[in-house]
Amino acid sequence: MKLLLGSGGIRNEEQVKLYHDEMTHHFEGVDEVLFIPYAGNDHDYYLQRIQDFSAPSGIKLVGIHNAEDPIKAVEDAKGIYVGGGNTFLLTRDLHDKGIIEPIRNRVNAGIPYMGVSAGSNVSGPTMQTTNDMPIVSPSSFETLNLVPFQINPHYFGGKSWVKKGEKFVQHNGETRQDRINEFHQHNSTPVLGLWEGTYLRWNGETGELIGGNATVFQDGKEPTSHDAGTIFNGSLEAK
Repeated sequence: MKLLLGSGGIRNEEQVKLYHDEMTHHFEGVDEVLFIPYAGNDHDYYLQRIQDFSAPSGIKLVGIHNAEDPIKAVEDAKGIYVGGGNTFLLTRDLHDKGIIEPIRNRVNAGIPYMGVSAGSNVSGPTMQTTNDMPIVSPSSFETLNLVPFQINPHYFGGKSWVKKGEKFVQHNGETRQDRINEFHQHNSTPVLGLWEGTYLRWNGETGELIGGNATVFQDGKEPTSHDAGTIFNGSLEAK
């Protein structure tokens, strides 16, 4: 199994270079990658935007929305890239178009899968650790189950601050940790909080953090923070 799961939040020059380098390495030897833009509303625009942004990687992206049969497109794919956006919208379309199992089968057969933001969130058993607003209702929260843990993209620790005039004041809403603790009140699956610009390379048994940090949440335990280079097993225990 060959997965590259990113948080997104790619803004500075170093993060952009890492994105291109990781994408080139991940899809090495693949002449065409199937891009799934279902986390956005305008599929043509989204595909063009990601094609332009990804061009320095040398990877050719083709949109699944242009295929007559999305299931066959997945079955014929040599690589798959699922982009970010709204996870509820993405999950709805993955189910409605019947491609959950075909994607799982192809990735388990060895083709490389890349997910960013919503695309990494749906790599887990469910989408229940998304940050997104439920703008549509998917038929199920179950997702690709390519990794045995949940992912929370765009994770950050502590409270957020907002600017009022020339000063920053603390915002007293729920933190990401509060939300993940709520998840663990009803679910025992561990959660990987990926900080911005961070990737996880997953081979089916272990994963390595690339480019940034992550916070691990395990039911009944205090969260732990980890740096780039950390190796995890399927229970998100650092090796």
